Amino acid sequence: MARRIPRWLARAPIPLYRRGFGRLLGRRLLMLEHRGRRTGLPRYVVLEVADREPACLFIASGHGQDSQWFRNLRADPRVRVWTGPHRGVPARATVLTGEETRQRLEIYRRRHRRAAAALGRTLDIPELRDTGPLPADVATRLPLVRLDLDEG
Repeated sequence: MARRIPRWLARAPIPLYRRGFGRLLGRRLLMLEHRGRRTGLPRYVVLEVADREPACLFIASGHGQDSQWFRNLRADPRVRVWTGPHRGVPARATVLTGEETRQRLEIYRRRHRRAAAALGRTLDIPELRDTGPLPADVATRLPLVRLDLDEG
């Protein structure tokens, strides 16, 4: 069973990002602003960047499809992103397909072997610790989201 990070600890970096000091946390983290699906109010979450491409970031929902931020961006994919040099950049979120998720997680495993092993232990996904092929249901247990940044 996946262990949960205490809420106070998970929310601790948010004031740093709001005050413009998020870059101190490095390029592996980002703050995502999304809208509550019922209230329409802005909500914030700090997440790990699993992979990046020019004008594009990939993030994982460690608690699956039940995470509130994940459910909110499915209802409204318009978000804003703070990471590294980017502050409040508009972006559009897209949930990856199962095959796209497996490919991205393979890249993540190769690039960040220790982080992938730790994530596998924390979320009870042992395949992330191994070198064998990822199972077909990994996208259900660890969905990935692509954030296309509007840098123009």
